[in-house]
Amino acid sequence: MGLMQVDEHDVDHKQQPAASVKSSVDKYQLLPEFLKVRGLVKQHLDSFNYFVTTGIKRIVRANDRLVSAVNPSIYIWFKDVRIGQPSIYRDGINEKITPQMCRLSDLTYAAPITVDIEYTTLGSHPEKIMQKVIRDFWDILLVLCGHQIPIMVVLKAMGMESDQEVVQMVGRDPRFSALLLPSIEDCASLDIYTQEKASEYLEGKVKKFNFGSPSSNQERRALAILRDVFLANVPVSKNNFRPKCLYVGVMLRRMMEAMLNKDAMDDKSIKKNIIFEGLERTLSTGNFDVKRFKMHRKGMTQVLQRLSFIGSLGHMTRISPQFEKSRKVSGPRALQPSQWGMLCPCDTPEGEACGLVKNLALMTHVTTDEEGGPLISLCYCLGVEDLELLSAEELHTPNSFLVIFNGLILGKHRRPQHFANTIRKLRRAGKIGEFVSIFAHEKQRCVYIASDGGRVCRPLVIADKGISRIKEHHMKELSDGVRTFDDFLSDGLIEYLDVNEENNALIALYEGEATHDATHIEIEPFTILGVCAGLIPYPHHNQSPRNTYQCAMGKQAMGNIAYNQLCRMDTLLYLLVYPQRPLLTTRTIELVGYDKLGAGQNATVAVMSYSGYDIEDAIVMNKASLDRGFGRCIVMKKESAIIQKEYKNKTEDRVLRPNRTGPDAEKMQILDDDGFASPGEIIRPKDIYVNKESPLVTEGQELSVDERRHCIYRPAKSTYKGPEGETCVVDRVALCSDKEGNKRIKFIIRQTRRPEVGDKFSSRHGQKGVCGTIIQQEDFPFSERGICPDLIMNPHGFPSRMTVGKMIELLGGKAGVSCGRFHYGSAFGEPSGHADRVEAISETLVKHGFSYSGKDFIYSGITGSPLQAYIFMGPIYYQKLKHMVLDKMHARGSGPRVMLTRQPTEGKARNGGLRVGEMERDCLIAYGASNLIFERLMLSSDPFDVQVCRVCGLMGYYNHKLKVGICSTCKNGDNISTMKLPYACKLLFQELQSMNIIPRLKLAEA
Repeated sequence: MGLMQVDEHDVDHKQQPAASVKSSVDKYQLLPEFLKVRGLVKQHLDSFNYFVTTGIKRIVRANDRLVSAVNPSIYIWFKDVRIGQPSIYRDGINEKITPQMCRLSDLTYAAPITVDIEYTTLGSHPEKIMQKVIRDFWDILLVLCGHQIPIMVVLKAMGMESDQEVVQMVGRDPRFSALLLPSIEDCASLDIYTQEKASEYLEGKVKKFNFGSPSSNQERRALAILRDVFLANVPVSKNNFRPKCLYVGVMLRRMMEAMLNKDAMDDKSIKKNIIFEGLERTLSTGNFDVKRFKMHRKGMTQVLQRLSFIGSLGHMTRISPQFEKSRKVSGPRALQPSQWGMLCPCDTPEGEACGLVKNLALMTHVTTDEEGGPLISLCYCLGVEDLELLSAEELHTPNSFLVIFNGLILGKHRRPQHFANTIRKLRRAGKIGEFVSIFAHEKQRCVYIASDGGRVCRPLVIADKGISRIKEHHMKELSDGVRTFDDFLSDGLIEYLDVNEENNALIALYEGEATHDATHIEIEPFTILGVCAGLIPYPHHNQSPRNTYQCAMGKQAMGNIAYNQLCRMDTLLYLLVYPQRPLLTTRTIELVGYDKLGAGQNATVAVMSYSGYDIEDAIVMNKASLDRGFGRCIVMKKESAIIQKEYKNKTEDRVLRPNRTGPDAEKMQILDDDGFASPGEIIRPKDIYVNKESPLVTEGQELSVDERRHCIYRPAKSTYKGPEGETCVVDRVALCSDKEGNKRIKFIIRQTRRPEVGDKFSSRHGQKGVCGTIIQQEDFPFSERGICPDLIMNPHGFPSRMTVGKMIELLGGKAGVSCGRFHYGSAFGEPSGHADRVEAISETLVKHGFSYSGKDFIYSGITGSPLQAYIFMGPIYYQKLKHMVLDKMHARGSGPRVMLTRQPTEGKARNGGLRVGEMERDCLIAYGASNLIFERLMLSSDPFDVQVCRVCGLMGYYNHKLKVGICSTCKNGDNISTMKLPYACKLLFQELQSMNIIPRLKLAEA
């Protein structure tokens, strides 16, 4: 504990800046309390729990009764639906399972869904109630007309026959009427004036089906589509289409306003109706394929990345768009102002998904659905005039606002601000749900109320005329454990705002900056960043793309992934042998627990040029540091084998004892007597780790016991195919049975790697570089205190990158080491005391005998004389990334080829060739190295001898009997020449000929 003796003077320096501002309350303690209740990964749990408890029941209730169209007395009625315990049926008993068990033995963590069914058959009474496990989901047929239909026809079919009423409903503006005129004229030309005529017209447009309901229902399909599919969010009760008509009117008006006036446009994407089929396959592959509706969606579910702890956490806060990535449009990719505080401005991938894939900020919460019925009746009680009682003319009267609840028009209100304030007061008093949002839109003259799921919202402190409602005694009660985060909500001190309502609020960053008009105050400004960006110290001193680069690289850093990492059986696992927590930390790091599961090491870095092997961000490393374990990592890979219990003819696989003598004995050295590799053995490429044999005949009729005993087996040994030169160790062996009852053996093969030239490292500021050379400590420069750096970084990495945060991190780390206290560098944290100021850090350095600028007096390790300049030196947190030379290094001579083109295969895994591409070809042309081009592009790739006819210029063939080439077009071999051609070229000529294009080769004498 000697490190943690904090000097009192240092604490004073940290507290002074915060105290000099207006006496504001430190609200930081609310963050850990919020994360206990909500946030980070809670939205996934909330969403799943909501689906299990409420969602499934609502789905079944919506389609609970299936009645025969031929005989209505025959029906199936789904009553109650329940979800059982996750279990597996084994040896006649139901055994409970846990997610860890399923991961280890490759099972699906699934629970049975049971439902009570009441059904009748002909002549029986509806008493029979039966429990069945639902396996298949009932299809709902929804087919939209594939035709363009005038909007007036649709309105007439829904009962609004008067053109005048439609014009009144859209608005009296003559420009609106002019835009509606073509649709009215279309109606007249089609001779449609009544609801009946419009319905007939629509019936003609609807696709007729050969399957589905009988012909009696076929006539009324158009009405059903208008009722259930067209604007499905507006319910129709007792065939009253009036709410739907009014909704269409508002939509038309918005559309026309957008056409006439670009300001009125708002960015809203349209949700598509998705119909699920094959749920388990969808969950495991992430692909939606519903052929009837021509739906093909990829990546709907993703496998959680477990490469690093922060990678998993970042993946759980990710938002994937419904926008195609291939389109190069900048609009959806830009950082929208409304993302402030809701989505992280830094954390987005580079490349084609840039700006489309986003991540939630630290205090964002995603809502789940709330019951809407009580809220609707509350709105009517508070003076909303019902839509049913309004004429079309009154829909847009200037003295009142429309009230829209979750996309449904409820009616109008004459005092919108008063109405909004009333609902807000009710929410703050805890009388209605905390996530209900209310927002008056002046331009559109609407009041929006939302209680649906899927909205992002975040908590803010309520301010009255710029004065925060949270006082010192509230925070003291919180720290004493008397008050919880929910108490702050119910007492009206904090409230959740979603994006719409946030647009109507004036939010102050700090209490001291709050003006008289401020309605809310941020809890902490650094919460506008997400989890990944929260790891960066002093991000507000860096150029913004650098923070984005670090967000991508932090997910690739090796370290700890979870507390149970040594009990897991993952396909690939990277672990750091000696991970450390960063010396210069941030508040986010402590909140998400990164200090407990770090992914990097504090390296002493000297910023200077050395050896010439540090050009272009390369790093010079100290060999003695590597010997002590800097950057050392463990790579664990999984190998598995299945022992089939029973084939069709009742034969099964068997595992034999290893041969201790004979031809294969050398490869079987690591096997135990049971035929499996034993833990702790060194495994080399081509070693056998399971000595398995399979029956030669597995198909056909069942064999008797005697025949099975004497059946012939073939060897089916599992061989380790690792790269040469690596020493790997069998770490663990696990035996389990899969859902078919076959025995499955899993091996974890471990390899310890130390950093070598070409391994990739990065600091927390997007400064990535590879190891350029490793130098003995004797030749390394050292300071007058005898401190030798672990890394040397080229100073050219700073000027163009402008990562000032990295320099402050070096200073802060150096001060932290010398005074024994972790310094902080949270974003925007200087005013609130969550980031140490440079002046305070420099003062600490001077007090402990260092230069205020962090520079040291350095001696050359080679000559022993002092260097001419002072060198900037101190600890920086460095991450080792997963890209290692050992995994990438690849070369080949001759090897496998592709069947079709006879060219070498591609990629390291397939032992592929190294491609000379178009750009490389251009360089060789520029050099004039024609023979080298000829060799690379043909001789080393796919040379092929062809017979070419000099008369017709087409390719022939070689007759081996007559020992002569023959042209198949001229039917003789008189004018045949043999020439070399790339096989891919010959293939192209033949493919062109198959499309009636004849390429002819004109030969000249060489």
